[in-house]
Amino acid sequence: MMTLCGALILFMTVSTVGGLRCYTCTAADPKSCTDTKSCPVIFNRCFSLKLEGLDMITKGCQTSVACGGPIVCCEGNLCNKTIVAAPSVILVLVSSAIFTLFL
Repeated sequence: MMTLCGALILFMTVSTVGGLRCYTCTAADPKSCTDTKSCPVIFNRCFSLKLEGLDMITKGCQTSVACGGPIVCCEGNLCNKTIVAAPSVILVLVSSAIFTLFL
């Protein structure tokens, strides 16, 4: 049992040391973003930024402080595969609140 606990602790430590991985690219087609990158320690979020006037998308690593506005951030490895538009996030939050209030 002690060996199993030691192995689990070692596995969790090694996986944490590996750091956050994010999709990274600048492209016209979001589906073409297939490159991944291990983020430096200071970055704790993945991001997507849609450049409206240029029909371009940029993805990569970011700090939570810089998230907001046009920079859509998410937590977890490779979470920035798709872009979640702000209106759809608000819709999900409102519908969750309504669901919670009435059920």
